[in-house]
Amino acid sequence: MAFQSTSIRSSASSHAPFQPTLLAIALSVAAGGAWAQQAPAAPSAPAPASASADAAASTSGASTSAASTSAAADGGTASGGADRPHKHKLDVVVVTGNPLSQKELAAPVQVLSGDALTLKRGASLGETLDGMAGVGSTYFGPNGNRPTMRGLDGDRVRMLSNSGASVDASSLSFDHALPVDPLVLTRVEVLRSAAALQYGGNAIGGVVNAIDNRIPRLAQPGLNGAAELRLGGASNERGGAVVLDGGTTGFAWHVDAADRRADDQRVPRFQSEDGSSTHVRNSDSHGRSGAVGGSLLFSQGYAGVSVEDYHNDYGVTVEPDVRIEMQRQRLATAGEWRDPLPGLARVTWQFASSRYKHQEVEGSGEVGTVFSSDGKDGRIEATHSALQGDWGTMQGVLGWQWELSDFSALGEEALVPGTKTRNNALFLIEQFRSGPWSLQAGARAERVNIGSTGGDEERFGDPVTRRFSPKSFSLSGAYELGNGFSLSSNLSSSQRAPTFYELFANGVHVASGAYEVGDINLGLERAKAVDLGLHWKQGDAKWSVQVYQTRFSNYIALDASGRSIDEVGEDGEIASVPEYLYRGVRARMHGVELEGKQPLSRLAGWDLTLGTTIDLVRGTNRDTNEPLPRLAPVRGSVSIQAERGPWLLQAELRGAMRQDRVPALDTPTAGYGILRLNIARHFDIGNLDAMWYVKLDNLANKLAYNAGSVQTIRDLTPLPGRSLFAGLQVKF
Repeated sequence: MAFQSTSIRSSASSHAPFQPTLLAIALSVAAGGAWAQQAPAAPSAPAPASASADAAASTSGASTSAASTSAAADGGTASGGADRPHKHKLDVVVVTGNPLSQKELAAPVQVLSGDALTLKRGASLGETLDGMAGVGSTYFGPNGNRPTMRGLDGDRVRMLSNSGASVDASSLSFDHALPVDPLVLTRVEVLRSAAALQYGGNAIGGVVNAIDNRIPRLAQPGLNGAAELRLGGASNERGGAVVLDGGTTGFAWHVDAADRRADDQRVPRFQSEDGSSTHVRNSDSHGRSGAVGGSLLFSQGYAGVSVEDYHNDYGVTVEPDVRIEMQRQRLATAGEWRDPLPGLARVTWQFASSRYKHQEVEGSGEVGTVFSSDGKDGRIEATHSALQGDWGTMQGVLGWQWELSDFSALGEEALVPGTKTRNNALFLIEQFRSGPWSLQAGARAERVNIGSTGGDEERFGDPVTRRFSPKSFSLSGAYELGNGFSLSSNLSSSQRAPTFYELFANGVHVASGAYEVGDINLGLERAKAVDLGLHWKQGDAKWSVQVYQTRFSNYIALDASGRSIDEVGEDGEIASVPEYLYRGVRARMHGVELEGKQPLSRLAGWDLTLGTTIDLVRGTNRDTNEPLPRLAPVRGSVSIQAERGPWLLQAELRGAMRQDRVPALDTPTAGYGILRLNIARHFDIGNLDAMWYVKLDNLANKLAYNAGSVQTIRDLTPLPGRSLFAGLQVKF
């Protein structure tokens, strides 16, 4: 596979957004050099074992809860025979929503890594995570595909990159893709809970944290890495990636590059406004990315920096002759200093500066609307040493978060003015542990300024600034009942400042087919949530059930007004477009999630494991008693996994019931059942460990639609049809 090179522009103008972080980077590197000592070498990375070592956690990812947050890790030496290496269990501490680095969490967290991530990896983050309990996707075709959680999407689901803000325009519109390449990720952590207080009120639906090793945190002497080649699938994908890590005991470096091309996605034959078809129109794409990073390592921590460049050119299904050309450049620095002062266990910091831009190009080659977002974010956390007494142990963290975002949309389809958003927040989290009990309390206070720069006075008016002071509180608990059982609970009160588009939108939104109007007088979105869980774990068997309810006293909804707006099209014809208004309503969301993994009796030398997931979410506008839009129906999956030596076989039946609980202006979505098969085998190439895999999707070629898609696109984008996908991964 020939990888296209990516570049970081060298002009002074292209580096302008990075200048404010240069001082932070210099301080990090200088601090690392000043403190640098002979750091102990990390143990040599073990060669991956059987394909099941990570995949066995679950076909939908390793779910963690109050019972345990450890995930299976590969280990041993590759042998290629039936007596594949021993599998070792390494404790992997969850990062997301876990500032105290606890091995046990009360919040429902899922981890996807290793071979499980390789076998689930899709073209987008939404596709990769779709099907996990409580997790869906907006599915605006195969390219615009953002994760949803517990029925919430947009700015209520916090997207993170290595625990830092992901600067993009994906929450503004369903057709805007996330600038994240799943090919280079090492882990994805999903926190399905309103307990993610440290990330603010816009994480009330949950958090998705895409983790890579672009800023190394451990010594990795020598050279190691991985290369992967992928071919086939419903979009005829041709893709590959190379990830390299190396260094000495005092310095670690990282390089990665990825390239992916895809054609229009094949689907079962369906009827749309274009007639009968077996392809999703204008759904091809070409994405490529590259990054370089390095860290100075010392006995008490590390200080590092990385620079990355991501490009994605893809078609917009709702407009058959429009393409989006996207680029994001990001410069980041992060570090950790352990035991810097008496009573202070750890100080961590991270700062990043991002430049995001995408332009919508018409079929004629003319550039229509240009979206730009320059963002900066920073985070510092100080953890105090554990306080011990006869009553138990208490430890906590004080943190500060800072975000700046300058957004502009220029062109005929710009529905919002230029805006500047400033956010500062302080948060405090304290955890108490005593015997089987674990309690965690937190508070967060924010100051948010959102200003419009005006522009088109007729639509957007004069420049104006709104100021908000959201406050959030949470209380989480866990109790070990014994015999593998544990209970967990999360209570929270969250407030979210409205976004710039909820305040200032005034124009036709082509992706939703509506004329959207914001409300400058919107107040804080306010919600109270409760989450209860029962978990059981013995050996490799894990079962968990979660029930939750969230009540919004002010839910910022996009509702139809019943009126229509006349708009003049490019051909001079007048078209009538329905008007939708952003306004606050009372709302309630509740649901249940079940997931489990149960080893079965050995059969003919094969180790069998049964897996299952079920989730249900209900949302109601309490002012009108109508259902909230774009909610997934009852969904479930059942899987069987068989492993023997280097072989792994997986079969999964995933289905959804008919969704007819929809608002008056929406239409029901039919249910479906889709069968998938995975086959993987590890083998040796010299001294290298390799794995080939084959994925067969939608074997019955079932025509299916995603109820979470916006209505204007749902009938144009069925789920992928029958396909064969093959890949080869080599680790060294």
